[in-house]
Amino acid sequence: MNYPVWELFTFSGGFWIATIAIVHVFVAHFAIGGGLFLVLTEMKGYRENNPGILEYTKKHAKFFMLLTLVFGAVTGVGIWFAISLVSPGATSMLIHTFVYFWAIEWVFFMAEIIAIFVYYYTFGSMERRKHLLMGWLYFIFAWLSLFVINGIIAFMLSPGQWLETGNVWHAFFNPTFWPALFFRTFIALMLAGLYGFVTASWIRDADLREQMIRYCAKWLLAPFVFMLISGYWYLQSVPEGAQAMILGRSPEIVPFFQAFIWLSVVIVIGGLIISIRMPGSIKRPITIIFLMIGLLYMGSFEWIREAGRRPHVIYEHMYSSSIPVEMEQEINEKGMLKMARWTEHDQVTSENKLEAGRDLYNIQCSACHSRGGFMNDIIPVTEKFGQFGMDSMLDGMGHVYDYMPRFMGTREERQALAAFIVQEIQGKEPEKPRTVDVPEFDFDIPPFDPDEDEYVLMAWNTLGLKCITDCDDYWSMLPPGNTIYAQLVRRDFMPEIVTQGVEITFRPEEGFENPANHVSYWDNSQSLAGRELPENVSAKGLGMQGEMTLNEDLWTFVADGIPVVPYSDDGSINPYPFFYIEARDKDSGELLAETKVVAPVSAEMGCNNCHGGEWRVDGKMGIAAETASDVLKNHDRRHDTNLMPRAEAGEPVLCQSCHADPLLNAPGDPDILNLPAALHGFHVHYLSDREGAEACNACHPSDPDLYTDCKRGVHATRVDLDCTSCHGTLEDHALTLLKGEYEAGKTEQASRHMSLIEPRLVDSTEEINPRIPWEQQPDCLTCHQDFQQPESDQVSAFNVWNEEVDELYRMRTDYMGLMCQSCHGATHAEYPAENKFGQDRDNVQPLQYQGEPYAIGANNNCSVCHTMEMDYEAHHPNMLSGTRNR
Repeated sequence: MNYPVWELFTFSGGFWIATIAIVHVFVAHFAIGGGLFLVLTEMKGYRENNPGILEYTKKHAKFFMLLTLVFGAVTGVGIWFAISLVSPGATSMLIHTFVYFWAIEWVFFMAEIIAIFVYYYTFGSMERRKHLLMGWLYFIFAWLSLFVINGIIAFMLSPGQWLETGNVWHAFFNPTFWPALFFRTFIALMLAGLYGFVTASWIRDADLREQMIRYCAKWLLAPFVFMLISGYWYLQSVPEGAQAMILGRSPEIVPFFQAFIWLSVVIVIGGLIISIRMPGSIKRPITIIFLMIGLLYMGSFEWIREAGRRPHVIYEHMYSSSIPVEMEQEINEKGMLKMARWTEHDQVTSENKLEAGRDLYNIQCSACHSRGGFMNDIIPVTEKFGQFGMDSMLDGMGHVYDYMPRFMGTREERQALAAFIVQEIQGKEPEKPRTVDVPEFDFDIPPFDPDEDEYVLMAWNTLGLKCITDCDDYWSMLPPGNTIYAQLVRRDFMPEIVTQGVEITFRPEEGFENPANHVSYWDNSQSLAGRELPENVSAKGLGMQGEMTLNEDLWTFVADGIPVVPYSDDGSINPYPFFYIEARDKDSGELLAETKVVAPVSAEMGCNNCHGGEWRVDGKMGIAAETASDVLKNHDRRHDTNLMPRAEAGEPVLCQSCHADPLLNAPGDPDILNLPAALHGFHVHYLSDREGAEACNACHPSDPDLYTDCKRGVHATRVDLDCTSCHGTLEDHALTLLKGEYEAGKTEQASRHMSLIEPRLVDSTEEINPRIPWEQQPDCLTCHQDFQQPESDQVSAFNVWNEEVDELYRMRTDYMGLMCQSCHGATHAEYPAENKFGQDRDNVQPLQYQGEPYAIGANNNCSVCHTMEMDYEAHHPNMLSGTRNR
């Protein structure tokens, strides 16, 4: 950020550094091992009095000199040009830290040049002992050059104590200095044999050719075991974070690590094969191919070493974008553009947003990413994102998966960078606010005569809105399954809840039937099997109509798991279909009471905001194949699973088959996070610093401006509360779930996420109260103390959870056995609810029984059930105060 940026496109800076450096390192290691190879091979020729070996050594010395001094020197200079242009900050830091070490290394390099020139040009003319001395001097100077360079390169991966002391000797003799030095020395000796294969294969004398090739094979194979031992030592000396990155935290490194392992086997087998006697015309191309394999072998190691430092170029000191770690907080506070020295703009405005985004891209992305190239091409990896998704990706970048630096700068700068990537690089149009036309359906109110009717039948949906994931060909997380409760009350001076001698049935309104291809099922084996079941079969064995089951403990009738989806056979969408509920005498079949209730269901899950794809059905809802498959591909890539191949083979997965979830009574794998903790604990990193319920709306159908809205009750529409008022911000909400898993023994997984999340509504994570999802929720009485209207400063139920399941609002009963929802309405749709598909669509029962949409019994409407005027509060305190929920 303190230097001008070399703006690259097809070939990124990383490409130039990797290409030049790998080739140079491949030659430079030969320059070390090959020096020892020359002097020992010359001694072999003298010892065996073999002129052929001496002639071969002289020719090999010429090849060696031209390759290492000419080509090697040019590529060495090329590295300096590349790193100074791509990463000038890190280059400057290395020069200033190791200035005297560089000077010493250049002295050794000059001595190398002199020694090899003298060695080659005096071959056969200088006295034998002196000539061998020049060979030994060359090798010693070359190895000392490695000694110095190794200290500097190893420092970049493991600065060690230098981070605290700043002492250059701590920097040089860092934790990986000695293992890296031995490892590279043995690699150099192996390469001497590998290069020797090439020159030896051109010897015309067949016997001498085979003798020298087998001699070279010893150089390749003898150091191999020591290379592996020192490599293991090297890996164990690498800092813990970098070691984890190498061993799998970064999925990009895994193929190179595997390649290094397999190429080790190829190197050994190849060395043995080349040693077999065969004609030179066959052996020569084999040695060339084998040399290229050696280049890949060296390249895989260098890639592992370089990538292991991620997200740093100097581990824990400077990011790969050349931004010092110590400046990150200041940049986030002041802004990147204000602190960068070579940008056209110093702040983001509506007029310069894309130009400022370009400046930010050049500073933070261009060092590693190409645009349209074949190395770290940013185009395919960002293709799926719109503005929101790209902004979210940048928000979470470098948190859970820390092989990329975190975005640094203000929120406005992050949005500018997202806009530049989406609009300029991807060529997409700016996003417009999503608006959806919502039809308003007519409906009628069932009859009720307070003078004649003997019974009151109340029914409700437990959640207020059942969300489903309708991509069962790929995966399922929330299969259809509405739950409707009902209570039948015999009206009297002292009303009675009726549970015996009656049957209560449910059926959908006319014209609403699920299409067969939208049926989902979760069976006891925890697998999807919808295609093999009869139409409209659900997880609880219920169809779209049937008899409700008596729950004697709660004095209620229940239809648990009705497979409602928001689509009908005619292609229409209705997220709020009605179900008719009827109570009949069990013996005579006489109709005792009837009512209707909405069974809300939505497939408006916002996965496509970040995973690509459009809404599958009519631009309104539904998870498209593109979206569903991207979810699986990401899971496979991050967690080494095979979910996408399974889905393609016709074996889609239920998320709860691995992740426990009380919603489906799924035990899951006890060693991994439950589903709510995993989902919220992961996605929170990509949705931070969003105000109010903005983060919730990204995934849940909770945005009142969209098609469906789970917050339709009085709390949202008339008191203006949102998700965070009860559940906390996404950060706080995630922490409650993660802390619950931490205390359940899943400490490693939970703590990794928790350490990256800052709570908003409390001062520290220690103040967060853990909870079990679905079984522990905010308690109504936290705000409504003594059933009173809360004071304005008391409207927050976060962090106070019910202790028992029967204390949940959806499960709680009053003093007389009536469930709270029977009078107050469903969760998130408390009376009086407002529904855009029909203002009072959720308020049918209060309108049916008392002619107004408020909670049943509000405004002293006790006569709904009681045949006399009530003067005492039988159900709960504050009933007779005249409240009507505003």
